[in-house]
Amino acid sequence: MEQIVPGRDPDDFDSDPICESIDLKGAGDGAAACEILMALCQADLRCLDAHAHLGNFDFDHRPKDAIRHYEVGVRIGELSLGEGFDGLLPWGMIDNRPFLRSMHGFGLCLWRLGRFEEAERIFDRMLWLNPSDNQGIRFLISDVRARLAWEDRREK
Repeated sequence: MEQIVPGRDPDDFDSDPICESIDLKGAGDGAAACEILMALCQADLRCLDAHAHLGNFDFDHRPKDAIRHYEVGVRIGELSLGEGFDGLLPWGMIDNRPFLRSMHGFGLCLWRLGRFEEAERIFDRMLWLNPSDNQGIRFLISDVRARLAWEDRREK
């Protein structure tokens, strides 16, 4: 995967608008953080990290909104991979991370919304794409397969 971040200067590590957005969110300015990410999406829909982080911003309180952002990232990533892709996307290759983050958030939202079969498919695919499982899917998938509700898992 090639990571797309419009406006980032590859020669200036500090010019990353994704990091700037995360910093703003952490400082309590969620509106400005979202504005940066939405501008990235408008500049180039292939900016999967913007989709993933928009989903992250909504995940805790608005999973039905978050899932839309994650799904866009997943669908665009799948188009980039092409039909029938059966290779690996290891976490160690940094450009793969935005797609894997989108998949992770999408799978978690599906699970949280009780869409177990879809969540299981996403998590299975993630384990095939990234067998080293840097995101810890192996610790979640058995609960999804057992159809354990998100809320029940959190109490466990």
